[in-house]
Formats: sequence, structure tokens, C-alpha cells
Amino acid sequence: MGSTGSIGTSTLEVVRSLGDQFRIVGLAANRRWRELAAQCAACHPAAVAIADAANADALRPLLNSSTELLAGPEGLVELARREDSDFVVAAIVGAAGLASTIAAVQAGKNVGLANKEALVVAGSILVPLARRTGARLLPIDSEHSAIFQAISAGRRSEVHKVYLTASGGPFRTWTAEQMAQATLADALRHPTWNMGPKITIDSATMMNKALEIIEACWLFDLKPDSVEVLIHPESIIHSMVEFCDGSVVAQLGVPDMKTPIQYALTHPDRAAGCARRLDFSTIRRLNFEPPDLERFPALRLGYEVARAGGTAGAVFNAANEQAIEAFRAGQIPFGRIVQLTEHVLAGHHVKPQPTLEQLLAADAWARQEVCACLRD
Repeated sequence: MGSTGSIGTSTLEVVRSLGDQFRIVGLAANRRWRELAAQCAACHPAAVAIADAANADALRPLLNSSTELLAGPEGLVELARREDSDFVVAAIVGAAGLASTIAAVQAGKNVGLANKEALVVAGSILVPLARRTGARLLPIDSEHSAIFQAISAGRRSEVHKVYLTASGGPFRTWTAEQMAQATLADALRHPTWNMGPKITIDSATMMNKALEIIEACWLFDLKPDSVEVLIHPESIIHSMVEFCDGSVVAQLGVPDMKTPIQYALTHPDRAAGCARRLDFSTIRRLNFEPPDLERFPALRLGYEVARAGGTAGAVFNAANEQAIEAFRAGQIPFGRIVQLTEHVLAGHHVKPQPTLEQLLAADAWARQEVCACLRD
């Protein structure tokens, strides 16, 4: 799900490298129908879904006659729950990937979760649902994959703290005044990772790390105070787990998403990987520093949302997504992304045990509030 994005294309590369262990039976994209058609020609899936139904007519004549075409948001849901698949990679960015992720979990699939927003918005629904259906949520985010790998060194009851590492993004050394005037090109210039635009901008505000705090709490049943963020500019240690005896177990590797993708696909086994190997002869030092919450207030908000629970995550994520759209459209400066998100969050009355309908309503409300602020 999200086959034409950076995670999707890396997943296809991993699957090709694993040979006949896996077979692609479905692909889904938003609107990049030409790229999707090329992927279908290479993978010959049984079904393909395109979220933007307006592009279905252009895609149809480029598909093999044996490939079923599904269109619209409901097409993504249908593809995710098809019986011919047993593993779904959820890589659609943002809240747009929520419905298909829920469908895959409802169907009891193994779900490789690259869409952190699904748990941020609806962790209170997805996690209990996975327990009921037997679905497994396997993290693909590099940080959560690192935690997943390191945490197996002990029992969950022995975990004292989890360290989420962060590169610091393109503005790690910028002043608050410089960041306030940053351009879109500045925000998209990530120093170590090659990601899609939304995630790259989230890295620039450190909103991605705020979302990851919430995701980690859901995935590993952690309290927010047990998750600590560390700035690690080299992006070699992807995260660490500290146990009750003081031992710290870390997962290291080059900054390449193919490694966590492959680990999720082959878990609990490991196979020869297609990503670059870490060359210790070239590493002179590994640096760490605490995050600056004054320059990166998104982190503070992440902890607040993790503690609040309920509908707070849906509002937090939706307001951020809407603010990023405004920034990319040139409607607001970079410095207002987090300000708008915080403003909308402050005006929300959290519902503690929401239904899916209430979460979706909170999402819609937050987007409307951001748009209203833009009109004022």
C-alpha cells in the first residue's frame, strides 16, 4: 500500500532481492498511475488499486488483462483485505492510510507498519483489534524496528527506558530566527535520509519524532516517560533499549530503509540483505545531544498527546498534515507549522475512549480549524 513512494519502491527492491520467498499479489498508489503501471508490468500483481479514481481510466489500458483494477479509497480497503495476501506493507503517508491498515488488521494479516500515523490516530482501536484477529503489527520505521530488534534481548517487564534517536534534520544547528524563515527547499534538504516530502518536512520540525513517541507507546506498551529522544546526527544508531540492570542494547546500520523493511518481512528469520553494510573503518565517532525543546516544540507536544490519549492523536496528526499542506502551498512560513498544530490542539476537548467515527470526526475538525486559522 503506497507502492510508488519511497518505502514502496524500497519494499519492491527488497522483495526482488529475496527471490522466490515472496510474491507481489497487490499494489496500491494514490495518483502516480504511470509509475504504478510500470510496477505492474514488472510484478504482475493479481490486483492493483489507485486511490485517485480519476486516474483509473488512464491506468486501465496499461494493465495486463489478468490484473483486477480497484479504484477510490474503497479500492484500497478491498485490496488490503483480499484473501490472496498474507502480508500487507502499510506505506501510505498520513491519515489517508488508516482505513486500509484497519482493513488489513481486521483480516488478520501480518502488517508491516511504515505509516506511523495509523497508530498515532487510532492506536486505541488498532492494537486491541490486532489482539482479537491475530494480526501482527511489525514496525518498518527504522527507529521502531531498532527497538523491536533490541527489546528481544530481555523481557518486556525488564525494560527501563527506550531511546529514540533523531538526526536533528536539516535545521539541527539553525537558530529559531533562521528556522522561522526557512524555505520549502531548505526543509526538504535532509542530511542523511531520502524520504518523501511530508516525512522530510516532519523531520525538519521534529514532528516525526513526536509522532514516533506516540507510536512507540502503542507498539511496545510503554508509558510516555519511558521514551526519551536523543539527537544523533550520524543516523547510525537507530534506537536503543535500556534494561533494568543498566544494560543498553542498540541496533546499528547505515541509514537505509531496506534493512527494517526486510526484517519485518522475514521476521523472525534473517536473510542476506540488499542494503549497504556499515563500514566501521570509516566511523570516527558517534555523537549524541539532548533535543532543544525551545527550537523544536513539536517534541513537547508529542509527549502531551501521548499522555492525553483519546482523540488527541487524531487532532495532533490532522492539524500537522493540514499545516504542512499550507506550508508547501506557500500560505504560511515554516515557523507556523507547529504553532498552528499547537493552537488547534489547545482548542480541542479530548474524548478519552473514542470510537472510529469519533476519531475521524476529530481528524476532520482539526483540518477545518487549521483552514479557519488561515482565513483569519
